[in-house]
Amino acid sequence: MKHLLATAGLLALTACTTDGNVYRSYFSEAGALVDSGDFGNANMNNQLVMTGEKAYVYDLANRFSNEVLSTVNFAFNSAQLDAGARDTLREQANWIRQFPEVRFRVYGHTDAVGSAAYNKQLGLRRANSVVSYLVAQGVSRSRLEAVASFGETQPLIVTQGRERRNRRTVTEVSGFVGSHPIVMQGKYARVVYREYINSAQPKTTLSMGGSEGIVE
Repeated sequence: MKHLLATAGLLALTACTTDGNVYRSYFSEAGALVDSGDFGNANMNNQLVMTGEKAYVYDLANRFSNEVLSTVNFAFNSAQLDAGARDTLREQANWIRQFPEVRFRVYGHTDAVGSAAYNKQLGLRRANSVVSYLVAQGVSRSRLEAVASFGETQPLIVTQGRERRNRRTVTEVSGFVGSHPIVMQGKYARVVYREYINSAQPKTTLSMGGSEGIVE
């Protein structure tokens, strides 16, 4: 009985030892201890994109909508951008400038008050207001390939009355510019690196001057 108990204890100790991190660090692949199961995903993603097996435009569109607000709202019967809309569009412009090979489309919407023809034009004015503001923030107009108006035809809230959430524009990723149909062909990292370097440029031209070293 003692012999059996000793054998069982030895087997249990061996199992615990071989399952431990120290044991694994010696006998497993390098990096196994920190592998959460995601190693190799980046290479796989690049391969799928370059072979057309991954919808890169769809993925970028999802990333855009997840990282910034894609919608701005308007006052009734207005295409003027308020402070909140301008804040949102500045964030959109910052994101868009990181991907100079990507095109975007702006859609205008209205609520159901008024005629369909009038609302179609109002939605277009709202979309143009957004485009103009993005251009003023340094986004090339040629990358905003199309501006469209859905008028009152695609409400978020179904109502015949005034509804601010329906009075909106939506900015979406629509594709890559013609000269860069697939940025991932060895160029995506270069694009990100370039924008990373550009983002490090100083935002001020203030210089140190005077005998006291006071900032001018």
